[in-house]
Amino acid sequence: MREVEVLKLLARGLSNKEIASTLFISAKTVANHVEHIYSKINASTRTGASLFAMQNGLLPEHQFPADA
Repeated sequence: MREVEVLKLLARGLSNKEIASTLFISAKTVANHVEHIYSKINASTRTGASLFAMQNGLLPEHQFPADA
């Protein structure tokens, strides 16, 4: 479940350090979660992971412009 939280924050553009601060975990733990996320969703970049999050409803629609 923590990886979903990390993915949501990653998709919003937060850095590993910002994610760590938000979730009260270490930046190293965030880096480990990000690597596991990439592996599980077959992504190799933050952009790919963000696209996955958007396509799978992990981010509220109101955060994105209607004409995007």
